[in-house]
Amino acid sequence: MSRTDELKRPTQRQERSRGRWLALSVLVLAVLLVAVDATVLGLATPSLSEDLKPSGTQLLWIGDIYSFVIAGLLVSMGSLGDRIGRKKLLLAGATAFGAVSVLNAYATSPEMMIVARALLGVAGATLMPSTLALIRNIFHDARERSLAIGVWGAAASAGAAIGPVVGGALLQHFWWGSVFLINLPVMVVLVLVGIKLLPESRNPVAGPWDLVSVALSLIGVIGVVYAIKEVATHGMTWGVWAAAVLGAACLCAFVRRQFSLPSPLLDMRLFRHRGFCGAVLADLLTVFGLSGLVFFLSQFLQLVQGRDPLEAGLAELPAAIGAVATGLAAGRFARRYSVRSVVTGGLAAIGVALAALTVIHKETAYPLLGVALLAVGVGAGFSFTVTADVILSSVPKEQAGSASAVSETAYELGAALGIALLGSIVTGVYQGFTAPSSVPAPVADAAHESLGGAVEAAASLDPRTAEQMVGAAQAAFVDGLRLASGVGAAVLLATAAVAWFLLKGQELQGGTGHQH
Repeated sequence: MSRTDELKRPTQRQERSRGRWLALSVLVLAVLLVAVDATVLGLATPSLSEDLKPSGTQLLWIGDIYSFVIAGLLVSMGSLGDRIGRKKLLLAGATAFGAVSVLNAYATSPEMMIVARALLGVAGATLMPSTLALIRNIFHDARERSLAIGVWGAAASAGAAIGPVVGGALLQHFWWGSVFLINLPVMVVLVLVGIKLLPESRNPVAGPWDLVSVALSLIGVIGVVYAIKEVATHGMTWGVWAAAVLGAACLCAFVRRQFSLPSPLLDMRLFRHRGFCGAVLADLLTVFGLSGLVFFLSQFLQLVQGRDPLEAGLAELPAAIGAVATGLAAGRFARRYSVRSVVTGGLAAIGVALAALTVIHKETAYPLLGVALLAVGVGAGFSFTVTADVILSSVPKEQAGSASAVSETAYELGAALGIALLGSIVTGVYQGFTAPSSVPAPVADAAHESLGGAVEAAASLDPRTAEQMVGAAQAAFVDGLRLASGVGAAVLLATAAVAWFLLKGQELQGGTGHQH
């Protein structure tokens, strides 16, 4: 080998390494946006309600249909990416995401908004699994991959927490639709840079894409989540039973079908791996605690403590700071101590923080909230990043799409269930307050729909009655928030104990990386 050849080699390697990290930055953009979009709507809800006048149920659907559809389609999209190519799917999804964002911004009725959010979910479902699977295929060195997953996880957590800040800043100057239009420039950059930098990767032996499985998983997930949501707000009705039974039946049929297909959408054998199961469970419940909390705290900060949207968004930043800081260091900690101690510690931190929120009231000073949010972020950063790493490193490279889809499904289901279950507890307690007797029935009904509705309805009353009614509504909302925090704390502390057993002996890969 000549001297010039020797000199040339490291620069090519540096080029490739720089290309890897640039490619990662494109993937991070995609994740950031999907996560921002899940929470940005929370702050826009009051002004959107004024404009589109949705009923309480429609408002919940506007908030949740995005997560439902993403959760229902992730596994299908993950395996579609394995088949047609992950880069192709990511770029097509990004283009669709940008286009549908415009539809969301200019929705003129609650129904149109619900459909637009559902379509945004379809596009979002193509982005998430492709990003994690591409990381698995771009970074072969296990330690580098841990760091890359840390950056990816930090972006997902940060996106969820930045959503309220970005939303708050936009809402102070523009109308609510602006929170969707921010997607456009980011998607343009993603597509242009992605075409050049991202490598194409697919599973060479994947068979045809099974549409029956796609339909079963979509109906199954949406049926079950819908049932959980409705039970908490309306109790056990026939419709709820029907949705639950249909959803469960579809999921059972989906699982049975996967065992019989030569090339399944989701390889059920992955679940024989104890560490994989523990990681998926921890993922789901971390996000359950996180999303339920962030969703209701932004309402608490605005409608109970009277902060403006931007201030409320900034008040939630400690969660993002905690998540980013620990997300980047989580892989190193997991190698030094152990996977199970880092994940269990993370889950326990979120549980303790939620437990602390069971004592909040209208006058609670910010330091308590700030510290609780910071603890939640730190816990989520540790738990979420290490579980993503465990999930990816326990499967062969060809199945990265399916495995990351499972991890993502756990994430989205956790978000939908957190908002649905904890949200329904808050709503259930909230609807029990009694409006002053002098309040006209239609106004009282509007007030019982939601706290935002109560604040708005009070405008038509004389000041003293308005103050009494809003005071009663706020007190009921805070009672609901306390109860929901208690339930969330119990769930997370129990999960920490389960994770301790399931992740026993689980390790992250060392310095060489799995080459399949």
